[in-house]
Amino acid sequence: MPTLFEPSALNGLILANRTVRSATHERLADTDGRATPELTGLLAKLAEGETGLIISGHAAVSLEGNAGAKQLLANDDVALPGLKDITAAVHAAGGKIALQLAHGGILAQPCPGLVPLGPSRHPTEPAHPGRAFTVEEIDRTVRAFAAAAVRAKKADFDAVQIHAAHTYMLSQFLSPFFNKRDDEYGGSLENRARFLLRVLRATRESVGPDFPVLVKINCQDFLEPGLSAEESVEVGLMLEAASADCIEISGGSVMPGASILTSRTCQKGDDEVYYRKEAEAFKKRLRIPLMLVGGIRKRATAEQLLQDGLADYIAMCRPLILDPMLVKNWRLGLADASPCISDNACRGPREEGMPFCCPTFAKKRH
Repeated sequence: MPTLFEPSALNGLILANRTVRSATHERLADTDGRATPELTGLLAKLAEGETGLIISGHAAVSLEGNAGAKQLLANDDVALPGLKDITAAVHAAGGKIALQLAHGGILAQPCPGLVPLGPSRHPTEPAHPGRAFTVEEIDRTVRAFAAAAVRAKKADFDAVQIHAAHTYMLSQFLSPFFNKRDDEYGGSLENRARFLLRVLRATRESVGPDFPVLVKINCQDFLEPGLSAEESVEVGLMLEAASADCIEISGGSVMPGASILTSRTCQKGDDEVYYRKEAEAFKKRLRIPLMLVGGIRKRATAEQLLQDGLADYIAMCRPLILDPMLVKNWRLGLADASPCISDNACRGPREEGMPFCCPTFAKKRH
């Protein structure tokens, strides 16, 4: 069984350990969606903290897919200098980094004059319903993902991750909650997965066989009707067959009033490893590596998950907001458990334009 601090390889990419910084929307790009010194410094700090693989916050592949203010954009070559600044800083600090590629879909907040696009009109927002993608627009967006992946490779990223979780656009197509289409992109699971599989195949063709391509999906949506746990495993098998190098599973929704990583906590009262049961189902059927995120805050827990064969990589988000040096401190024996309590208070400062931080822990220190 793998151990936490052993090197590993993802399609030829050598990682120093089996920890991953799960993609986190930093809100640190500038108002044009370009990288800033603050964003570059944050990602470099995670590399200094010995996080094995850093996955960037979601980068929009098109303007109508922009999910909100100060989101990184990878929609044109103007982004390349800033993206190269990020990879240069991370590599100088000894790290590896993947660019997460995304589209906000019907929940996007695009530039004025652009209408949010999804599989169907928004199911719960009659005042702002957006509209459904045409097949031509689907074709264009497939090309946009592939082009953004080429930019990532040109900018010296070590991998890309396709974001199909948390009810962003590709997740919306997978979910019956959003997807009410009656064409080849709606109805059966095979049809609902068609857009994602086209994006994966186009991305693979654009970057070649030797460049790592990861995919993040929900283990289930926690929406009714939504993508079920059983369907999610089937999607994972489709992605494996279509050349994904690794799958990361998370869960939940960015819908107002919903929660991404604490959905399972609310349902079961668990305070660790929200998606343990779903990870077990994935590992029983998939051969490619699995990244697991959600409620993992202790070194002992991370090591046990690897030992039990429930994950190949341990992904964290909020614990690394609180302490970007956490992985190094684990290795040196200076810490075991992160003080993070997953209260989502770290979202507040970002939404108010304040520094990227954990206000809960900051209050306790003072």
